[in-house]
Amino acid sequence: MKRGRKPKNPVPESMPDSPMVVDDVFSVNDVEVADDTEEAEEPVVAEEQPDSVVRRGRGRPPKKKSRNDVENSDTAVLRRNSKANGVCSPNFNNNVSSSAVPVGKVNNNVSSSVVPLGIISESAPPNATKVVPSMDAVVKVFCVHTEPNFSLPWQRKRQYSSSSSGFIIAGRRVLTNAHSVEHHTQVKLKKRGSDTKYLATVLAIGTECDIAMLTVEDDEFWQDVSPVEFGSLPALQDAVTVVGYPIGGDTISVTSGVVSRIEILSYVHGSTELLGLQIDAAINSGNSGGPAFNDKGNCVGIAFQSLKHEDVENIGYVIPTPVITHFIQDYEKNGEYTGFPSLGVEWQKMENPDLRMAMGMNSNQKGVRIRRIEPTAPEYKVLKPSDIILSFDGVDIANDGTIPFRHGERIGFSYLVSQKYTGENASVKVLRNSKILVFNVQLAPHKRLIQAHIKGKPPSYFIIAGFVFTAVSVPYLRSEYGKDYEYDAPVKLLEKHLHAMAQTEDEQLVVISQVLVADINIGYEEIVNTQVLAFNGKPVKNLKELAQMVEKCNSEFLKFELEYQQIVVLQTKTAKAATLDILTTHCIPSPVSDDLKT
Repeated sequence: MKRGRKPKNPVPESMPDSPMVVDDVFSVNDVEVADDTEEAEEPVVAEEQPDSVVRRGRGRPPKKKSRNDVENSDTAVLRRNSKANGVCSPNFNNNVSSSAVPVGKVNNNVSSSVVPLGIISESAPPNATKVVPSMDAVVKVFCVHTEPNFSLPWQRKRQYSSSSSGFIIAGRRVLTNAHSVEHHTQVKLKKRGSDTKYLATVLAIGTECDIAMLTVEDDEFWQDVSPVEFGSLPALQDAVTVVGYPIGGDTISVTSGVVSRIEILSYVHGSTELLGLQIDAAINSGNSGGPAFNDKGNCVGIAFQSLKHEDVENIGYVIPTPVITHFIQDYEKNGEYTGFPSLGVEWQKMENPDLRMAMGMNSNQKGVRIRRIEPTAPEYKVLKPSDIILSFDGVDIANDGTIPFRHGERIGFSYLVSQKYTGENASVKVLRNSKILVFNVQLAPHKRLIQAHIKGKPPSYFIIAGFVFTAVSVPYLRSEYGKDYEYDAPVKLLEKHLHAMAQTEDEQLVVISQVLVADINIGYEEIVNTQVLAFNGKPVKNLKELAQMVEKCNSEFLKFELEYQQIVVLQTKTAKAATLDILTTHCIPSPVSDDLKT
């Protein structure tokens, strides 16, 4: 006989034929899944019992449900059904805004019939969804890449495929990330809800800003789709929604967050610094190239990179609309991508009062001191080291190198330079020997001694007697030493990569990449990635010039002067004769790359 609290209206023991209503009430401890028509009721306070005593017995009969109780029961049924189907149920709160709906990782094992719900509208009922119209313009990008083999520059690596995101803009064009289509062999696009992949053509690739522009010739691709419209630069704490096709599933994915920072960021792919947005929405592999929408459904940026570290989480970066607009207008003006210009100077902060006094600055003057000027930059002809840059295009520069940006915000003055286009002029006010001078300078792209990109071209090489000569670039260093090349590469190369400036437009850093072992080069096998300084007493300016000097050499010996005071000496006739056999042994089609033949 179970013991429990006595019912309020006990059934008389003298009525054995009466129905025992209380026997139909079961213990709460035995419940696994409640009836679809019942919900857990408000507990009834019974007589106090010790916490350690668990009493099981009869409860009172269920009371008649009110209207509110029925609505709560229906909500519980929806929750149970959602859990039973393996779907995470949203929070059924009428006051929940769209940015508060958590979006987790998409499970690869989820059935294909499960479709992402989209964005929940604040004005819509809690169980209704409203898909943003611009989401139909978000496409999935399929690309087959064939990267150059920098270790064996006469061939390419094994091809591989990748998928990323993109979106349709006006003019029958599609934007995505540059790294999504880098070294592309074939690019295909698939619209949301479609089973057809359309061949795409790459119109322009902006390596610095990590943006690429595509188009599709098939008219069917452009049917029943509205292009994305761009919005203005968002403010801090503005809601953003990142849409794309990240890893973890095949359908479109939506993640929400807010703008947490606006500043000049380092663009990993382009090795440049441009304006960027930091958001707390998740950006995963495959999100690259996808749009970031504001609460009005306008695009305010392109997802392109995220910060992965054990001490941080949910830090993603978005290319803002000023950078996107610059890329599009640059292409429309010139028919190709010409890049972002640079002032061509290295500068020093002037925050120390003694330094400002020594440079002849008065208390009302602010600016930054020029440390070095790139010899290849147009500014090299008019600016001088130790000039104090007071303003750029009429905007005063502070002692820390910042300018007013928006209310309560400041940003690096390089933002003003990046808003210009290649070939445009800018007014630069400087302080030189306590005199104020104003120069009208022409802006040009930054010329690096070690190029950040080879812009889709195959690497250049030249081979003589088994010595493989090539020009150093950032992709070459990454290929030779991995993604941590800034720590693992030789110190001499890193010093030139970080600090050296090109003296002429065509200057390159030429190295002996490796030595293809043969009898002619005995004793030189261990020479790897060593810079070539001179050939037969003449400085080596670039790889093409070296190849021409070697081919035209009529001297008895070929003498290469290398870094660390090393030299390589070969007999001219013997070295040229042995080259053909070495090429045949290693299945190399030509001793020189195509770009060096002309």
